[in-house]
Amino acid sequence: MKYISTRKHEETNIKKAILKGLADDGGLFMPEYIPQLDAGFFENLPNLSLQEIGFQVAKEFLGESISDDNLKEIIDEVLNFEIPDVKITENIYSLELFHGPTMAFKDVGARFMARMMAYFSEGKPMKVVVATSGDTGSAVASGFFDVAGIEVYILYPKGKVSPLQEKQLTTWGGNIKALEIDGTFDDCQALAKQILSDEELNQKFTLTSANSINIARLIPQSFYYFWAFAQLEKLGKPIVFSVPSGNFGNLTAGLFAKKMGLPIYQFIASTNANDVVPNYLETGNYETKPSKQTISNAMDVGNPSNFERMKSLFNDDVSEFKKEIESYSFSDEATKETMIKVKNDFGYTLDPHGAVAYLGLEKYSEKSSADFVGVLLETAHPAKFVEVVEDVLKTKIEIPEKLEAFNKKEKQSLEFPEDFEVVKQFLMEEK
Repeated sequence: MKYISTRKHEETNIKKAILKGLADDGGLFMPEYIPQLDAGFFENLPNLSLQEIGFQVAKEFLGESISDDNLKEIIDEVLNFEIPDVKITENIYSLELFHGPTMAFKDVGARFMARMMAYFSEGKPMKVVVATSGDTGSAVASGFFDVAGIEVYILYPKGKVSPLQEKQLTTWGGNIKALEIDGTFDDCQALAKQILSDEELNQKFTLTSANSINIARLIPQSFYYFWAFAQLEKLGKPIVFSVPSGNFGNLTAGLFAKKMGLPIYQFIASTNANDVVPNYLETGNYETKPSKQTISNAMDVGNPSNFERMKSLFNDDVSEFKKEIESYSFSDEATKETMIKVKNDFGYTLDPHGAVAYLGLEKYSEKSSADFVGVLLETAHPAKFVEVVEDVLKTKIEIPEKLEAFNKKEKQSLEFPEDFEVVKQFLMEEK
């Protein structure tokens, strides 16, 4: 299968798409078509393990670029933790994506991508550049730590990630370098794109991206939509996924799953005050904005990069978007109220991002006549936002041991202004 830039000026194979990350024309790589899974796969879906699902889905995108044995080994390593559907109410389930090593959903995508890059690079030196609003950076650091020949540069916005998230970004050392940028996540993402497309840097180094810019992040994130569906199909109701959305990689992966044949009834793109996509679906005009800081900081994105991929999937037609996606934005106040309500009424602790997704299901329920099962993607353990969660719920949150270990380590970061030339000069002087 060919992989083609969303801007249509470049095509390549999956190996080069993963190793490059960003196309030379500034676009994002997409498969030339979304592969279809056969009827037998869906009939057998409830009987498959998470690892078996991951292997069969990944194989459709990777083709003959990797042997079955190597791919199975990678999938088994990546998906070595549980991803349970936890019942909150009679018709609402939380798909807990936070049981991996950094306790965030991005462990799935980052671990897969790290192993695919190591496999395809064949030991040749590479520099991986990633912008993060919180969880991406820690998952990437965990996935790539001590991988021979690969140096990782994590760009994160100063003062705009939670203290525990910052510790997870900045305490690795070795081949992981944390660049603390005096700006917003959008500034970090713009810098990452400038770095990846800079001719002089590309002549000196082999550069690639670890954001959801990279197609290797999206492919594995489609796995858990199949897995959730397999667990809930027996309820015999339409299944609606509410996805807390910032850069829209997670939702795009869900769209891949549906276009492969998974009969998802509806997607809800649930956002915080950063409401670029809800506004687009309401008005038909796509206007990026400076990002706003909220308590659900991983979604503080005013220019979501994966919108380019969604435009490609929907032929840049807002009416096609609306057939598949409802999108709503919610305030911090509404988010806090929902965290309290769900804890008091159902005994379940939501992190701020999961609370936004819960709100999306409630809003959709008000509009829809369907008797559906709602699945919210709980993308991070509440302890990753311990200050916010404890302040809202007025109770102590137990910090899991694997998170507490980061708190005991010393921060190591390099501070930079939001200035491409300064960051570029630093990179040029690196070995």
